[in-house]
Amino acid sequence: MAGIIFSKSSGVNDSVFGKSQEPIKAIINEQIEAFQNKSLIDKIYTMETSTNFAEKYTMETSIGDFVPVGENGAYPDNGWQEGFSKVIEPEEWKNRFTVTQAMVEDNKISRIKSKSAQFTTSYGRTREKFGAALLAAGTGTKMTFGNRVFDVACADGTAMFNASHPSATKKNKYVQSNLFKAAFSTDVMDQVQERMQDFCDDDGNLLSVMPDTIIIPNDAALKRAVFAAVGSDLDPDSNNNAINFQIGLWNILVWNYLPKKLGGESYFFMMDSQFMKDYICMPWVDRVKLSVRSYIDENTDANVFAGRARFGAGFNNWRGISLCGAGFSSGTELT
Repeated sequence: MAGIIFSKSSGVNDSVFGKSQEPIKAIINEQIEAFQNKSLIDKIYTMETSTNFAEKYTMETSIGDFVPVGENGAYPDNGWQEGFSKVIEPEEWKNRFTVTQAMVEDNKISRIKSKSAQFTTSYGRTREKFGAALLAAGTGTKMTFGNRVFDVACADGTAMFNASHPSATKKNKYVQSNLFKAAFSTDVMDQVQERMQDFCDDDGNLLSVMPDTIIIPNDAALKRAVFAAVGSDLDPDSNNNAINFQIGLWNILVWNYLPKKLGGESYFFMMDSQFMKDYICMPWVDRVKLSVRSYIDENTDANVFAGRARFGAGFNNWRGISLCGAGFSSGTELT
């Protein structure tokens, strides 16, 4: 998201707005950088740039194991195949604001700065809202955002968070779950961690997923419970002196753009941040970074700043992240 493409028509330089162009450009750049520093998008999604109309992401089955062949034995005939695939097409996003001649003539610098800051805040906020909405909609295959419908299925055609993910090679004979039904507790956190560590590829080979990140909404009670579970030296759920082996293992991300409840109950995501990047599990595709065009509106004589960008995101590989909450009737129940 860093940096913008800024262009202006030649007529702007010859008008009353000429001297305001560079300060406005500086404000927009500064605000974008400030918003990016607070953004959680690049900590959850895998950031990709693209020069194409759309990008295709695939999952591949693993190569078979090494086998003992004895002295001078022949190489085994192992192979792999392309698994499920996902195509992500960046969407076009637009917004604009205006600076009137009167604002410049009357030296209303604070109002001009405010409009510029609001414009770039709108851009950053839209990206955060879209990313959070996508994640929260992961129990389904469609999402409506800004009156447009987005495909939020993962590469296997099911919901990203699903109790019955099929195998590309074994079809429905081998299914796995990354959607769990239970309220948060230390014991439930342990169970979700264990389930993720047991995730396998389509052929049943262990993937060694190592979750290290918990993502939660800005819910006071949930924050208290999660930080107690991962930050206490001793077992927070009992009066004994058992060592809490979870201490120091987790990065907690509180994303206030997420809804506070899903299915009417609290919830949390558990994620392996390295696996997510290595396997491009949730790609965020920036096709055109924010491009701001400045021109004079002939009807009003105002200086218009029109912003345009192309970006999109979606779900590819479900194995790097799980969702757990008490409100998911279709989730794998934990006790």
